[in-house]
Amino acid sequence: MSALVKELVEAGVHYGHRASRWNPKMRPYIYARKNLIHIIDVRETVRGLLRAKKYLSQLASQGSLILFVGTKRQAGEAVAQESLRCGMPYVNDRWLGGTLTNFRTIRSRLGRLEELEGIKNTDKINSYSKKMQSALTREYRKMFRNLDGIRTMNRIPECLVIVDPKKEKNAVSEARKLGIATVALIDTDCDPDLVDLPIPGNDDSMRSIELIMKILADAVLAGKNKAAVQSQQANEGAEVAMA
Repeated sequence: MSALVKELVEAGVHYGHRASRWNPKMRPYIYARKNLIHIIDVRETVRGLLRAKKYLSQLASQGSLILFVGTKRQAGEAVAQESLRCGMPYVNDRWLGGTLTNFRTIRSRLGRLEELEGIKNTDKINSYSKKMQSALTREYRKMFRNLDGIRTMNRIPECLVIVDPKKEKNAVSEARKLGIATVALIDTDCDPDLVDLPIPGNDDSMRSIELIMKILADAVLAGKNKAAVQSQQANEGAEVAMA
């Protein structure tokens, strides 16, 4: 058993949903049924992971933007942590309708968030009444929760990495409308046809989500490092040519 397979099994990535809740389109990714639960074929998980890693690494080496999305309770922390680690934007609290299809409006709301921070972090806040101060604080908290992860997203991303496309159906639908690629951790109750690169696996367990997000973030970092090395070599080559 390879180290990766062992790691996946230990994290419970192979546990699907109750057989009664399955989507028949997931049949090719299911290994067996045990105690009313579908067991996912780990070989299919590995295949999906390798494809996704190669693709994300290639994108990152070209300087592309990859948006991580996972708003369910079990995914929020891992999505924020791993996307920050690989320097990519994320949505882990609530998907705001139009995040992609109405990007200009979302960008303008980021301007409002920065304006509120300016008020909150200076003496300016004291010039408002107590009632207004608490209204501004409430507005700031809500906007921070929804928008903080996409501050660095200065353009539409080239790809979305999604935990549970069924839960994130709005994000998937906006990506499809704009022709943006999707990589997704997808459980036995999802429709694999709606995403470009499905990674069949448990999308409810924190350990499973953490492991998959970590592997994908590592792929992004590998792509970025490759680009940095190539750029350094190109610069050194140019210096030698000029000498």
